[in-house]
Amino acid sequence: MEDKQQLLTQAADKSRGVIKEFKEFISRGNVIDMAVGVIIGGAFTAIVNSLVKDIFTPLLGTVLAGINFNQMAWTVPWGNHPVINFGSFFQAVITFLLTAVCMFIVVKFINSFKRKQEAKPAPPKPSKEEVLLTEIRDLLRQMANDEEEAE
Repeated sequence: MEDKQQLLTQAADKSRGVIKEFKEFISRGNVIDMAVGVIIGGAFTAIVNSLVKDIFTPLLGTVLAGINFNQMAWTVPWGNHPVINFGSFFQAVITFLLTAVCMFIVVKFINSFKRKQEAKPAPPKPSKEEVLLTEIRDLLRQMANDEEEAE
């Protein structure tokens, strides 16, 4: 009976350790930032999909003599006649390219802020006179402290 109790206690301690470790992992800034990025990326992908499907592809089809990319397909003439929808693939490629361009612009924008922060000049080095005056001040303080200790 005591062995079972010990085993249960050890298992509970291990699970508490794992839970504590998971809390530390999940509360790190990088993980939270990544989660927010994934959620925003998913929402952004929906916007880009709609842009391609509802605006860009119909306009491109109109320019190209009324081609409807959704209906562009090829039926394989043998077997059970599968349909290859290369128009949908073309839309997916356009969606990917627009998403990549938008992400490039966002990263470029963020990097420009980082460069501005890095470009801040370091404080100027003190002149020779300031260094000499600082040494004299420190020596005078040390001499005053030595006199007080001597009294």
